Amino acid sequence: MLGFPILSLMLAVPLVAAFICLFVNAPMARTVALAATLANLALGVVLWCQFDVGGAQWQFQESKELFSGFAWKLGIDGIALLLIMLSVFLMPICVLASQSIEKRVGEYMAAFLVMETLMIGVFAAQDLFLFYIFFEAGLIPMYLIIGVWGGAERIYASYKFFLYTLLGSVLMLIAMIWMVQEAGTTYVPTLMAYDFAVDAQKWLWLAFFASFAVKMPMWPVHTWLPDAHVQAPTAGSVILAGVLLKMGGYGFIRFSLPMFPQASADFVWLVYWLSMIAVVVTSLIALVQHDMKKLIAYSSVAHMAIVTVGLFSFNTQGLEGAMVVMLSHGLVSGALFLCVGVIYDRLHTREIDRYGGLSINMPKYALFFMLFTMASIGLPATSGFVGEFLALAGIYQQSSLVAFVAATGIILGAGYMLYLYRRICFGDHKNADAAAMPDLNLREWAMLAPIAAAVLWMGVYPESFLAPMRNDIRYVETRLAAGKPVGDAQLTAGKPAAHADHVEHGGAH
Repeated sequence: MLGFPILSLMLAVPLVAAFICLFVNAPMARTVALAATLANLALGVVLWCQFDVGGAQWQFQESKELFSGFAWKLGIDGIALLLIMLSVFLMPICVLASQSIEKRVGEYMAAFLVMETLMIGVFAAQDLFLFYIFFEAGLIPMYLIIGVWGGAERIYASYKFFLYTLLGSVLMLIAMIWMVQEAGTTYVPTLMAYDFAVDAQKWLWLAFFASFAVKMPMWPVHTWLPDAHVQAPTAGSVILAGVLLKMGGYGFIRFSLPMFPQASADFVWLVYWLSMIAVVVTSLIALVQHDMKKLIAYSSVAHMAIVTVGLFSFNTQGLEGAMVVMLSHGLVSGALFLCVGVIYDRLHTREIDRYGGLSINMPKYALFFMLFTMASIGLPATSGFVGEFLALAGIYQQSSLVAFVAATGIILGAGYMLYLYRRICFGDHKNADAAAMPDLNLREWAMLAPIAAAVLWMGVYPESFLAPMRNDIRYVETRLAAGKPVGDAQLTAGKPAAHADHVEHGGAH
């Protein structure tokens, strides 16, 4: 293990840089922000290389008692490791994507760096109240990024974002206070193994669900997302889709499922119905959008619904699939928003009808855009395929109806994404401005190429992403085993139950 507190260092680097950004001129602020995010990416790589796959569940632990009932406790497992890596990977790309920002650059970069600190804090916190502080404080920089540097209706969008997410979290705080009174500890790993009374679990589960469902975002509390995306600057959309939406999924897999397994089984119908509606409804809404960002925002809601059905499938495939969809969606939707940003910087419009035939004058751009479109649909050998396949295989064991409806989301997804791609990259040039746009420059290559490489790597060799979290997924599954609802996947006729059970477990190793 490392001889220094690497997690505290990863929280401190962007925080110090944010402070510096407030007092320097615009070019210097950009340089400081890029240097700090790259330094954190390097620390993240060290973290991944030093992580002992298959070793102790919690690693890189740090603990300092601050005052009674509140401790600075950090530590990660494989699930947190991968989400921290996603955060530090996307941050330098966001800084590069912010070249078009010209007003109050120092404050803008500071907001992003504070955001990075809070995102890493959410995934590394092992004290319940410390987690809550990081989880809620992430609202503030995002609220400012949308409200100050956003589009024409930025004030409305930022208020809506703030109020929706804050409302759900008040209930979660009350539930947390009760849990600490009941269990006598704020230490998350202890709480994950604590058995709360079944009646209490239901209320606690609903309180946590109120917060995580908004963050995910699940239908019908998703309406803040399209507004926030459309008004946010490009880098704001990347970090919102890439990391902030994942906090809801992380909350489910870290808190709701292991801490309230019985309640998770009791409310599984609610999650399934909301997810099924989300997949179909938001996909159909995406089909009729004229604004590129809005289309990708609605597709995010549909993809997150596949995450929720995977998480609540109560088996390894579903849980692993949900995690991979989260990582994949973080990369792919972030990349799609960057692709929109690239042409928005040139033509200053997101109207799909204003573009057309870009594959003629921007062939390199069209190639990247095609890769990310295909990954979003779930083409084999891209990251999207692995996650969706595992999540659907997992949910199929639990409910063939939910699996069927979730699979229609992939078909509809192919519909709206290919329709979008055809209108933007093929066909005749709609106007002379679009025909005159130059292809990708060096900065845009530096933004898109790393994500393209990661998307292909995850699609071709997913084991490097599955291995670190395998033990943690198994732990969640053992916590869920007692209350696991009976699935409708039946044994085939003529196969003895004992033999079938042996085959099933044998196949999982």
